[in-house]
Amino acid sequence: YDEKCVFCRIARREEPGTALLPCEDEDLVCFRDIKPGAPHHYLVVPVKHMGNCKTLKAEHIPLVKRMMEVGKAVLQKNNFSDLNDVRMGFHWPPFCSIAHLHLHVLAPASQLGFLSRIYYRINSYWFIT
Repeated sequence: YDEKCVFCRIARREEPGTALLPCEDEDLVCFRDIKPGAPHHYLVVPVKHMGNCKTLKAEHIPLVKRMMEVGKAVLQKNNFSDLNDVRMGFHWPPFCSIAHLHLHVLAPASQLGFLSRIYYRINSYWFIT
């Protein structure tokens, strides 16, 4: 836990302005992005503080898979069912504003605006899927 990290505080329910969405994984939390790039834009975050995506190793593959499953489940609970029109990924440092691992879940990807198409471009220099 890093008390200076806003995502750590959100995960511990210490940020009353951020509502957590139902999540069936006790090690993860999910909430809406404050600057949505799509009609559905959620962040899936480990409760335990982890660095950004550059710190991921092969041993973290199950965690990333669980993060993706939570993202899909939240979309479905929010009446979005076309899982072929979803974009999920991480901003690559130094392009991530919070140094706590967080998966962006955006849908429908086909409705991303011009800037969002750039900011969340698949496997770009700054966003990896």
